Amino acid sequence: MLVVVNGTERELADGSTVADALAAIDAPPRGIAVAVDGEVVRRADWASTALAQGGSVEVLTAVQGG
Repeated sequence: MLVVVNGTERELADGSTVADALAAIDAPPRGIAVAVDGEVVRRADWASTALAQGGSVEVLTAVQGG
């Protein structure tokens, strides 16, 4: 299935989860937040949150500064 991850279409297996999408883009294990179709997904739910065809995943990285 096709899913948009940070603005780029990615081909993922049917039934893929947020955790699968993060693995596909080699996301860092810490310091990130994830939203699926505009809704924030808790880290505890990444492995159980299924993605849908045409869905959108945004991965945000924490940045220090002022």
